[in-house]
Amino acid sequence: MEVSGTIAAVATAVAPGQGSVAIVRISGPEAEAIGRRLFVAPGQQSWESHRVLYGHVVDPANGERVDEALLLLMRSPRSFTRETVVEFHCHGGLIAVQRVLELVLAAGARRALPGEFSQRAFLNGRLDLTRAEAIGELVTARSRRAAQLAMAGLDGGLQRRLGALRERLLDQLAELEARVDFEEDLPPLDGDAVAAELAAVRGELELLVAEARQGELLREGLRVAIVGRPNVGKSSLLNLLSQRQKAIVTDLPGTTRDLLESELVLEGVPLTLLDTAGIRPTTDRVEALGIERARQALAAADVVLLLFDLAAGWTPEDQALRELVPEAAVLLVAGNKADAAGLPVGLVPAGAGLPAALHFSALTGAGRQELVAELLRRCGAGPLEGLQVALNARQRDLAAAAAASLAAALEAAVQHLPWDFWTIDLRAAVRALGEITGEEVSEAVLDRVFSRFCIGK
Repeated sequence: MEVSGTIAAVATAVAPGQGSVAIVRISGPEAEAIGRRLFVAPGQQSWESHRVLYGHVVDPANGERVDEALLLLMRSPRSFTRETVVEFHCHGGLIAVQRVLELVLAAGARRALPGEFSQRAFLNGRLDLTRAEAIGELVTARSRRAAQLAMAGLDGGLQRRLGALRERLLDQLAELEARVDFEEDLPPLDGDAVAAELAAVRGELELLVAEARQGELLREGLRVAIVGRPNVGKSSLLNLLSQRQKAIVTDLPGTTRDLLESELVLEGVPLTLLDTAGIRPTTDRVEALGIERARQALAAADVVLLLFDLAAGWTPEDQALRELVPEAAVLLVAGNKADAAGLPVGLVPAGAGLPAALHFSALTGAGRQELVAELLRRCGAGPLEGLQVALNARQRDLAAAAAASLAAALEAAVQHLPWDFWTIDLRAAVRALGEITGEEVSEAVLDRVFSRFCIGK
């Protein structure tokens, strides 16, 4: 795949009045020449690699000083992209950094595409594909735990694990293919031992695929719709979980007229809590709009937390709401006001006219920890402390395909088919793992992977 030209982009977030420093990054064969054309360093400062220079960015057309800045030169191959890289460390904000970028582009660079710096690092052998994807995941991490998981991928934990599995498959493939071509000249191959090794690798791949769900939760989070009749404590629960007064809480039914969202992190998992209007017949047009948005939130949520009032008991209206929940959604029925009803908190089986539910009190906070734990458990989060690496969606699909190919190869073993039948599916498994790490990958796949990155990374 061809890498050509010199690219440039603003590598830091840019907003008016936000950020004291902004970086304009240039990578490619003309990077140093562009830097020398635009940057004036006073005195006898030496243009050495990996040395910071102080000076000014100057418009070569009229000599105007555009910004006071620092310049960092990193000559090939000692840079992130393994090309010569120049960075202008300018003042933050909007105007100064945009003017510097305009001068860089006028001097011969072109605007970098999303993820193009990381793509060049991959194509030039600086990163494997799992490390490159981990960079994007680190930038977009919404929780500390997600950032730790991305950092483990950036450190090569995922590549080492997958690379070791691929090497084990390549060893078995080499033995099988040798027997296909030269079986008469080689000692007999123990088919049972080969099958045992393929089964072991398949088991490890299936474990990675299972753990990918936990990684997905950490990276992408969950949308949790809190629904229930008016005045059962939905807003109080939102405030309890978010630990702040996000919603207005009163004793009057119908107080919530709109969809309230709250972003928070529970046990390392980012959540978007949607506090919906109580669903009931109403002639109030504003409340009716809120109820319609509540119905839409029900359809779009990953998890539905159906709240009812333990003091009032389970009503026909509560049952009607339960029937509105989409079958595909994860449902957790929770009873609020355990304190007023004189009931214990935690998971309680069905009985006394009440459904099986998680009992808690939004007023006192009792049962909050049990509610959070059960919510995450039902979503597949499970215990996250032991999770060291996790596949993203692309990697998970390829790992699952590799495991399926190994299952087919094992079926050939069960049927005692010739060695060449084993190798067909074994090669497919090796290719799938190679596509995860980038050892066997198409240009279309790379474009899809790096197009999700931000510009400048």
